[in-house]
Amino acid sequence: MGLSEISKNCLEEFKAYILVERNFSKHTAKAYCTDILDFLIWLDSTSCEDVTFSKVREYLHFIQKFQYKKTTIARKIASLRTFYRYLYKEKRVEANPALNLNSPKKPKSLPKFLTTYEIEQILNNTKIETPAGYRNKAILELLWATGMRISELSGLNFEDLNLEENEIRVFGKGAKERIILVSQRAKSYLQRYIDTARPLVAKGFAVNSDDKSPVFINNTGYRLQPQTVRKVINEIVEKIDLPKHVTPHIFRHSFATHLIENGADLRVVQELLGHASISNTQIYTHISSQHLKEVYNETHPRA
Repeated sequence: MGLSEISKNCLEEFKAYILVERNFSKHTAKAYCTDILDFLIWLDSTSCEDVTFSKVREYLHFIQKFQYKKTTIARKIASLRTFYRYLYKEKRVEANPALNLNSPKKPKSLPKFLTTYEIEQILNNTKIETPAGYRNKAILELLWATGMRISELSGLNFEDLNLEENEIRVFGKGAKERIILVSQRAKSYLQRYIDTARPLVAKGFAVNSDDKSPVFINNTGYRLQPQTVRKVINEIVEKIDLPKHVTPHIFRHSFATHLIENGADLRVVQELLGHASISNTQIYTHISSQHLKEVYNETHPRA
């Protein structure tokens, strides 16, 4: 009993396929492979090549008892679809048993964002008395000024910086390269961090600063991980008693929302965010419209 060798091999080949050929991010690939592994464990000794549509439906019925969110169920179904589309493409199965699976409708929700005042509260309460504190200040200023993802910021190397032109090269989802613009304020904090604070962050450890070296480092000189930034934000939000759950991604939502509110062209915002489709960017117009309604209702005497 246990996973069949065929299923193990198929999972390994699938992982290589989505990472190399499909350019999935490491985060997405890990989630998909975890979903498929759960499915294969449930199959036990049954080979993934012998699965029928009714067997897949039986599995989906089985996982209902775990009361996953609709978004999680939708991802698990997407994982199964992608897995069996790959097996069918490679002629490992005669028919695709996941072809006609229907995903649950995702609940429509607008991304949360911070007001300019709330952003400034967070930035102004970031302690800069220590090298690590100044690094954190540069990071938050950069997130707010550029709208980059926290994974993109963590992945920055010195070769990606072109501060003379106020530009930074980032690699987004699917390793897609794009150029983002940096405000003068964020640039000054970043430059001062590089010149003065960065060499002192990892006191007692050798710190490289060649082209391939990470811009943001931890106290041992290695690349700073996203969870550290999340922890920093949580501590600041708790300190100022801000009644919102704030994540690095909310800085990205806030960046896009305020650009739209101030008249930025949707295509420009799409380019800055690195969205593959304009439809992903259009959600910020709905946020902007909602904000306008709130302002109208609060300020118009007859509203």
